[in-house]
Amino acid sequence: MNNVGVFDILGPIMIGPSSSHTAGAARLGKIARSIAQRKIIEVTFLLHGSFGKTYKGHGTDRALVAGILGMEPSDSNLKNSLDIAKEKGIKITFKEFDLGDVHPNTVKFIIKTEDGKTCEVIGSSIGGGSIQVSEVNGNKVDFSGVYETLIMAHQDVPGVIREVSDVLYRGNINIAFMKVFRNQRGKEANMIFEVDNKISDEILNQIKSLESVRNVVSISPAKEGE
Repeated sequence: MNNVGVFDILGPIMIGPSSSHTAGAARLGKIARSIAQRKIIEVTFLLHGSFGKTYKGHGTDRALVAGILGMEPSDSNLKNSLDIAKEKGIKITFKEFDLGDVHPNTVKFIIKTEDGKTCEVIGSSIGGGSIQVSEVNGNKVDFSGVYETLIMAHQDVPGVIREVSDVLYRGNINIAFMKVFRNQRGKEANMIFEVDNKISDEILNQIKSLESVRNVVSISPAKEGE
């Protein structure tokens, strides 16, 4: 029997008609914002499948932008997110797009930041407000946003997993799930840690200081009712 969570039955606290098209979309937007790390000046949303066909009627556009602005799915300002983004000078573009063999509620974020960099994130809203992120900057990943999450780019060399795990152990951080993705042996790889505890800045800085670690992003889960 599959495990079923309370949000799969009741749905999350949210603004809008559909948990998949609003709550899940807002969560995806907020995670994309966290991954971008820097001030966002432009976002293009490539909307696949159902997202692309119904994004205006179901409020997916407003929910995605609300997440980019850092709002929770329950934020009463979600319905005004497009106007708020315009006031902040963030250029927003929506395009219906075929992303291939993915969930019908999938979006690709192409985010430009003020320092001239571009960040790309692909994620899906899989029902009941739940999400799955599958790609970051062209690299395969897999995480749900339910846990405190660390995403790191690192050199694919022996000992990196142990070094990061040691930092988390010394910080009394319990690892719930861990995954490693790489495209080529010995080159850059990506590591995902989903953990049970809040990641402090001190622990984050210790991981960043490791010789083989190139970059680290820390993502906190959405908080219901806020």
